[in-house]
Parts: sequence; structure tokens; C-alpha cells
Amino acid sequence: MNHDHGMEGMAPPPPSTNGTAGMHHHMSTAMMHMTFFWGKKAEILFSGWPGTRPGMYALALIFIFLLAFLVEWLSHSRLIKPGSRDVPAGLFQTLLHCIRVGLAYLVMLGVMSFNGGVFLAAVAGHTLGFFLFGSRVFKKNTESSSYEKHSDLPPMSC
Repeated sequence: MNHDHGMEGMAPPPPSTNGTAGMHHHMSTAMMHMTFFWGKKAEILFSGWPGTRPGMYALALIFIFLLAFLVEWLSHSRLIKPGSRDVPAGLFQTLLHCIRVGLAYLVMLGVMSFNGGVFLAAVAGHTLGFFLFGSRVFKKNTESSSYEKHSDLPPMSC
């Protein structure tokens, strides 16, 4: 029984002069980590960023921290006034959702660098953001009712 699924008689791609056997895309010589690693030599979100200049890795960690913090702030904020007209409020709510999802994906892509520092910065940003905006610590007693709406956006689902 032949399992080629119609591939019989097709020639393999011609070998290229650089040894990539017909690949159409340039291959980077840098290895992508598939397990967590520690260190400042990481590529986070953008090619060549944060680089090797002093302080750039710390700036990248602060950036990821702030992105995660903003996701939590947006998740628990009340920016739409009660009694607002439905269409403008719905459009603004949709814009807020779009921003929140975009920021959450940027945090996720940063964590996918598999750098331990980036992972800890993301978790710390989400943790502090939730502590300040989502936990019961800073809410007034009148807001503790489980029936009351606490934010403009529904909870994030992963």
C-alpha cells in the first residue's frame, strides 16, 4: 500500500547553492530557545531588540511589565459613564477590548521569547495590576456586591 498520497513521480526540490535544499526563506543563524533560559541576551518582540547596549534588557523588562499592568487596568476599569448612549458606548467598549487584546498578545509574544526575566516581568505586571485594580483590597464596601458590574469589559478568557 502506497502512503505517498499522490506524490509519486514528483521530483524533490533542486538543491540550492547555499545548502538549504530549495527553501524559499532566509534562515536566521540565531537559535530560537524552546525552553526557559536566563540571561540578558534575548530577542524580545522585535528583531535585534533589546540588543546588547547597557540597560536595554532592563528597559525591555519594564516594557513587558507595563504592558501586563495595562492589560489588568483595562480589564478592571470603568471608563464608560452609566447611562451613556448605547452605540457610542458600544463602539468605545469595542475599542477598549481591541486595545486590551492587542496588549495581551504583545505580552504573550514577549513571554514566548522563553526568557525567564521576561516571564517574571509579565507575571509581576499582571499581579500588581490585579492587586491594585481587580482585588478587593482597594474597593469600597458598596462595590463588593457580586451583582454589580465592576468593569466595562468582560473577563479575559485564555
